[in-house]
Amino acid sequence: MIITPGFIGCDVSKAHLDIFDGGLGRPERIPNCAEAIAALCERWRSREVFALFEATGRYDAGLRLALDAAGIPYARVNPAHARAFARAKGRLAKTDAIDAESLAAMAMTLRPDPSPARSAVRDRLAALGGRRDQLVADRAREKARREALDEPAVADDIAAHLDFLDGRIKALEAAIAALVAAEAELAQDQALLRSIPGFGPIATTVMLSVMPELGRRDPKAIAALAGLAPINRDSGAFRGKRAIGGGRRRVRRALYMAALAAIKTRQRFADIYKAMIAKGKPPKVAIIAIARKLLVVANAVLRDQTPFKAEHA
Repeated sequence: MIITPGFIGCDVSKAHLDIFDGGLGRPERIPNCAEAIAALCERWRSREVFALFEATGRYDAGLRLALDAAGIPYARVNPAHARAFARAKGRLAKTDAIDAESLAAMAMTLRPDPSPARSAVRDRLAALGGRRDQLVADRAREKARREALDEPAVADDIAAHLDFLDGRIKALEAAIAALVAAEAELAQDQALLRSIPGFGPIATTVMLSVMPELGRRDPKAIAALAGLAPINRDSGAFRGKRAIGGGRRRVRRALYMAALAAIKTRQRFADIYKAMIAKGKPPKVAIIAIARKLLVVANAVLRDQTPFKAEHA
């Protein structure tokens, strides 16, 4: 398959980047370091190019930052989707160079929407929020251990560790609050999101840091990004059960908890939940439906830059 000039595929690993540039028509490899990536972006800056690469966490961070700084549009793709595209094109072999070329072909064929530019502040917010989540999980495990033992000495040690974890969690929450307060845009978006029923400080932090597309995409696209869009499983006369899947797990967890809070605190959402239960929907399905509604509301609130109103629901 001939790749049109302007479409670029990047296979990312810890040590290097394998690049397939449609303008060159051949693969190349560079070190995954700031200097090499900056030189590459400088070469692309004078051309109209679009880069596609798999989401690889911290390994693609340097590439993303350099592309953002150079104003070069790009998209990150789920590795499973990239592999499925390669197989659909008959590419069964797998090497870094082949993957780079396949990603360039995917960019040319599917024309994905560019990813929003990441900011250093939101990246830091995501790191602080992620660390808080880790410590909260550690605290839950320690509490479970305490409940399952009778040895006083061990119980005292666990209690001391729980006190330490409580202190670190509070310190991280204070750092998150200070970071948001120091940034006018984040502070404004936080105030808007907190106006939505069920949205507390944790759900708001998750949405600000993990969903940068919020307010910039249509409702269906936002629901798909969060993994809250029901997926049909139909074939011929068969009608399968629709279910959600994929997307950003941390966002789904935050919205699930927000939905539970909204059901308990706002009559409108409680009525929606009760109506779905009355129609025979399982409780979890009803909660997920409300979580999706809250996500669509949050998208509209940030898009319009207006606080929550009853008509949003």
